[in-house]
Amino acid sequence: MSMDLPEGMKLIDENGRRLDGRKADELRPIRIEAGVLRRADGSAYVEMGKNKILAAVYGPRECHPRHLQDPTRAIVQCHYNMLSFSVDDRKRPGPDRRSVEISKIVGEALEYSIFLEQFPRTSIDVYIAVLQANAGTRCAGLTAASVAVADAGIPMRDLIPACAAGKVADTVVLDLNKEEDNFGDADVPLAYIPRTGEVLLLQMDGHLTQAEFNRAIELAKGGCSQIYAVQQDALRRKYSIAAGENGGKEEEARGNEA
Repeated sequence: MSMDLPEGMKLIDENGRRLDGRKADELRPIRIEAGVLRRADGSAYVEMGKNKILAAVYGPRECHPRHLQDPTRAIVQCHYNMLSFSVDDRKRPGPDRRSVEISKIVGEALEYSIFLEQFPRTSIDVYIAVLQANAGTRCAGLTAASVAVADAGIPMRDLIPACAAGKVADTVVLDLNKEEDNFGDADVPLAYIPRTGEVLLLQMDGHLTQAEFNRAIELAKGGCSQIYAVQQDALRRKYSIAAGENGGKEEEARGNEA
């Protein structure tokens, strides 16, 4: 955060517009598709701005290695990975410190949301692949993983929307893009359960006053509410299509019997 700003670059212009033309309280364009992978038990694809994230869920299934089994509940094993070509400077393949950290916080958020006690001795394996990164991948990854878990039919307390707010050019803004993340003053990722209001992820990188922090939380929660609606719509569309296909097959079968 807060790197030296390139000469001539204005993160916010005199009209209050950001580099990509958004107002301070606007999300980047977001698109979510559920059920995009045939061989996964549940899957989702998310685009948030220029971020492109794919999530796949397998399970509940037998836990390996077996010494990790819990006789009272399932465990969540989350694997977050930024692919080598996801950033401008080619990333070294394999997990790094940041990937391990994000895997841990996403896994912990999902653990709280899923009714793990219904699946003792099993593992729910979550894979998040960042195909293209442009700031906010931990929030986009958790958003995708939550939809993928729901798509797998695993019972949850609720979906988990995640969004960040931050401070750019002395202004608190919603959903930072890459330039704002690199040259801004603070970044506050947040995820919560809309049904109960419980916060499952809250981090801060940078410096904010108490008033700025409160405004960032307010903006991030507002962004999460918008993302939550898109998550629900993605699942609704997936299962309305599935219901339509099944209805067509049943009608065809009745016609064949006649």
